[in-house]
Amino acid sequence: MALIVHKYGGTSMGSTERIRNVAKRVAKWARAGHQMVVVPSAMSGETNRLLGLAKDVSPAVHSPAVARELDMIACTGEQVSVGLLALAIQAEGLEAVSYSGWQVPIKTDSSYTKARIESIDDARVRADLAAGKVVVITGFQGVDEGNNITTLGRGGSDTSAVAVAAAMKADECLIYTDVDGVYTTDPRVVPEARRLHTISFEEMLEMASLGSKVLQIRSVEFAGKYRVPMRVLSSFTSWDIPIEEEAKSGTLITFEEDEKMEQAVVSGIAFNRDEAKITVLGVPDKPGIAYGILGKVAEANIDVDVIIQNVSNEGKTDFSFTVHRNDYQRTVDLLKSDVVPALGAAAVIGDTRICKVSIVGIGMRSHAGVASTMFRCLSEEGINIQMITTSEIKTSVVIDEKYMELAVRALHRAFELDQ
Repeated sequence: MALIVHKYGGTSMGSTERIRNVAKRVAKWARAGHQMVVVPSAMSGETNRLLGLAKDVSPAVHSPAVARELDMIACTGEQVSVGLLALAIQAEGLEAVSYSGWQVPIKTDSSYTKARIESIDDARVRADLAAGKVVVITGFQGVDEGNNITTLGRGGSDTSAVAVAAAMKADECLIYTDVDGVYTTDPRVVPEARRLHTISFEEMLEMASLGSKVLQIRSVEFAGKYRVPMRVLSSFTSWDIPIEEEAKSGTLITFEEDEKMEQAVVSGIAFNRDEAKITVLGVPDKPGIAYGILGKVAEANIDVDVIIQNVSNEGKTDFSFTVHRNDYQRTVDLLKSDVVPALGAAAVIGDTRICKVSIVGIGMRSHAGVASTMFRCLSEEGINIQMITTSEIKTSVVIDEKYMELAVRALHRAFELDQ
């Protein structure tokens, strides 16, 4: 008997008919003798609807007090999902019980709308599993030290599922989505994209961080830290597919780097159109400037991605970085009000019409000239590179948003990922 965690996304829970299909799939695994923990997302579109209502009632600026109430509202979507799924599993003739994050409890910090999991008490869940019940737990949410409900940010249900799997030392965590695995790039942009049978944890972490929407980055971080076996597969296959076949479908995220992986110099192309570039002009070129700029941004709980400091000219330099597009205006306002006057900078400018395109592959470690191939490919397409960042297994460029799909298609061909 294995302990298995299933996670189902919003589209998988998008209607009562789909919820019944999820219940049939879960029941199939339970009847095969597995202990089952299920973590579903809110029904497709429900979180947006709830937050839209909140915005209509109070279009207030973002503050801790407002964020607390947004979490109180947003968490209800998942609570509806777990209740409906538990009922559907019971209708299949199995015992099932649903829990909200605070009932488990899943303990988090107090960073409302972006909380991080600190601990999970699995005693209650283990007792139910020992009694033969299927346990359904809300994703996306937890409770802080003051018993305030918190949410983990968009995509947080993936993180919840992997965290539960890690805490309970589950045999495997299956992430059911509306796609049948991880592809070399988005098939909607490149129809020739191929599904990968396996991908290394490191590659998946880079892909998730660089814009791949298949898995949320924090869930991959959890999987890597606690070595949780993960598989990404489709919830839209027939629910009665044999378990042996289903357990080998989709894409396995592996911690082993075999010889076949090494043969692939680049495994995938990731892209992200949700970023914006900000440049602080005329910054004094002296120690502490980077902290003077980014320290304030970090204190506002704003994540920074690509960072570039230009060459000094007459004691002044320009400092550029990217943030999520949703954080763009808040970051610009913060810099203009606090940072520019304090540092004596000249001005702050920005661009919301940029995107990031990245090549990822563990084979890049042992192959020279990969980045130059990327740059040559973009040059031949007439695409100007604004910023570059690299790691051992990835190279990312920031370019004009209008060239994103052209760049992805060209790079996919250049690295023969359709072969």
